[in-house]
Amino acid sequence: MCGIAGIKGENIGPDLKKMLISIKHRGPDGSGVFVDGKVLHDDLGSLDVPQGSFGIGHNLLSIVGSEVSQPLTRDKFVLVCNGEIYNFKELKKEFDLNFKTDSDCEVVLGLIQKFYEGSLYEATKKAIKYLDGDYAFAVYDGTNFAAVRDPIGVKPLYYGKNDDKKRFAFASERKALWNIGIQDVKTLPPNQMLYNEKLIDLGDSLIENKAFKKGLTKNNSNENRSIDKSTENGLKLINEVKTGVITPKNTFENDSKDIVSKYSLKNQLKNFLIDSVEKRIKGLSKVGIIFSGGVDSTILAKIALDLGVETSLYSVGHKDSVDIKFARRAAHDMGLPLMVRTVDVDDVRKYTKLVLNAIEEFNIMKLGVGMPSYIASEMGHHDGLKVMLSGQGADELFAGYHRYLKFYEEKGEKTQEDLKLDIFNLYHVNLQRDDSVTMANSIELRVPFLDMNIINLAMDIPMKYKINNYNDNLRKCILREVAAELGVPDEIVKRPKKAAQYGSGIHKILVKKVLKDENYKNKLEEYLKY
Repeated sequence: MCGIAGIKGENIGPDLKKMLISIKHRGPDGSGVFVDGKVLHDDLGSLDVPQGSFGIGHNLLSIVGSEVSQPLTRDKFVLVCNGEIYNFKELKKEFDLNFKTDSDCEVVLGLIQKFYEGSLYEATKKAIKYLDGDYAFAVYDGTNFAAVRDPIGVKPLYYGKNDDKKRFAFASERKALWNIGIQDVKTLPPNQMLYNEKLIDLGDSLIENKAFKKGLTKNNSNENRSIDKSTENGLKLINEVKTGVITPKNTFENDSKDIVSKYSLKNQLKNFLIDSVEKRIKGLSKVGIIFSGGVDSTILAKIALDLGVETSLYSVGHKDSVDIKFARRAAHDMGLPLMVRTVDVDDVRKYTKLVLNAIEEFNIMKLGVGMPSYIASEMGHHDGLKVMLSGQGADELFAGYHRYLKFYEEKGEKTQEDLKLDIFNLYHVNLQRDDSVTMANSIELRVPFLDMNIINLAMDIPMKYKINNYNDNLRKCILREVAAELGVPDEIVKRPKKAAQYGSGIHKILVKKVLKDENYKNKLEEYLKY
């Protein structure tokens, strides 16, 4: 949705503007700043940022045309927020909040104001427990400031001090901090609050989140949800999941209770997937899918199509890549338009510097995985899109990677802990990479599989429903069964997992051809030094 930045120190005006210019691509539709009580909104080039000792700023990416430029203010409180709050209308009604704008982010400010009893920390901590969304925000009450991210870390936030400790700043991208002389940049972890320059642990907000608890009773159902606006989908979650016992054989037996549990879990998962996609495309006239022709992205495409939103697919790879081959078949079967970009050595060389600038580090794996998403989002931007979806998170939730087979053979059900750890580590690898390469093209990436309801449900699904046996080359079994019920083509349901960097063929070109040139490689590393 945007880029945010903030700075504390002396005469911060020029540096605040410099930070916002560094992340202009995240929000080309307008800018605003708050500096020592003054709020200004204008085009960034014309914005005259005043001097002061504390300031926050915002670059707007207008998604549906009704958003307003931030910062948002209420009495003594001021807020900048990057992201989407999906349950803002429900919260507005529940807490009887009066909005000055149409911004979903205003609900954050309204809740903090409502819960404020002298402590910004306590009010913010209480407010975030009600939020269902992907966000990073900072709020200031005239004396203290607090900054937090969503529980998974879908939206990024970085912070740091300069060498003489006279400047403290935070921003949506590291380059904004590097460009004002702050080299020691840290990532704000999910479930922690940056409060007056100190990190405070917020605990397990996935468990404590009230929006999630409401979702269990409101959105779970043991019945199939069809995509019909008149359908009621509000039955309760089953009380118990039968996990079964690992047998000494190479397969696992199900009794009648297991079958009932699996049936219930599949229906709940299907309902949550539909709900998650629906809330992320609500209000959009069109949406793009970063499309590999795999089961995860095809599930999203099929749901978006059935929900009636104009849906386009974007696939990138070498001309002989398996991703493009399967993407064409899946798109044809679903009757959806597919935009394909085939790349060669010259293309990979051209995009290497662009992707490095986006991901802000010389990491070959991130470079190889991020390049298809960068090019796909560039195509989407040229087609007038503002929002795209990706299947990020599905492999970690449903044991899609091959390494989970070995873990499962060694640990059985305890493999869930490995999956959980991978989910909590997504923020500083996959999510950081995917946000940066898509926002470089002014595209907001939304990740329906990382909805908190899906995450918490997936962590309760027994491993035997994710991996059939120790030789299971497909894995993600229950997700594939749900995909079949949703109408995903059978060939895609049964397509084996292929890592993004290999499915596109880009990683091979990058490693074996482009980066073989040591002089070019060294120049790239120098290029990243701000």
